[in-house]
Amino acid sequence: MIEIRNLCKTFGHQPVLNNLDLTIKTGETKVMIGRSGVGKSVLLKSIIGLIRPDSGSIKVNGIEVTRISEKEYNKVRMEIGMVFQGGALFDSMTVGENVAFVLNEFMDLDKKTIADRVADSLALVGLKGVENLMPSNLSGGMKKRVSLARVLCMEPQIILYDEPTSEIDPITADAINNLIIELRDKLRVTSIVVTHDMNAAYKVADSIAMFYHGHVIADGTPDEIRNTSHPVVRQFIHGLAQGPITEDENLVFGHVK
Repeated sequence: MIEIRNLCKTFGHQPVLNNLDLTIKTGETKVMIGRSGVGKSVLLKSIIGLIRPDSGSIKVNGIEVTRISEKEYNKVRMEIGMVFQGGALFDSMTVGENVAFVLNEFMDLDKKTIADRVADSLALVGLKGVENLMPSNLSGGMKKRVSLARVLCMEPQIILYDEPTSEIDPITADAINNLIIELRDKLRVTSIVVTHDMNAAYKVADSIAMFYHGHVIADGTPDEIRNTSHPVVRQFIHGLAQGPITEDENLVFGHVK
């Protein structure tokens, strides 16, 4: 479904993606882990075209998206939905208007079809009948589910999740994880999930990729990552203060050891 080869992106003098290779199979849930600033969110934005890479290849359903026009990219984007970290809802719109936004702006559908798809999408995420509420009336977890409903309204083939369980309580986080699994099983969508939550990673992933210095240093099943002997991966997944990651950062930033 998505094939990434030798992808590079630099901001200023700071390389963020460094000859990154990654493959996501059709119907797979790929979880991306790693410290903040290693390029996970930049990769999501590169796939959806919000950021253009400096070099390398991104193929979505066989289409090389790094070389197509913005108009051609819009057609690809209609197959991809992104659930942003904070939900990214419009404060001045109702829940129903938020969920219907893409349908109203980019699709030629009648009002009843749009209303039915909005209702169905909200029901899928457990928020039946909340169309008239405003975002200010929603909890953090509800906002994330509305954001997901907005994506589902598009009926995408691919869903990108940027920190779907951040800033919400553990019970709500587990409900979001269950939703990701349910959507994979019911709708057969291909998913990429960026997270720092290892419990979530192990639960939802078909495979987990560890990012370090802008490229993937490990890619395997949850069991393979959980039982890895790779010292960098082990430090991250166990949340250890001491190890090769922090030793490396001490050298780079000149911290006193």
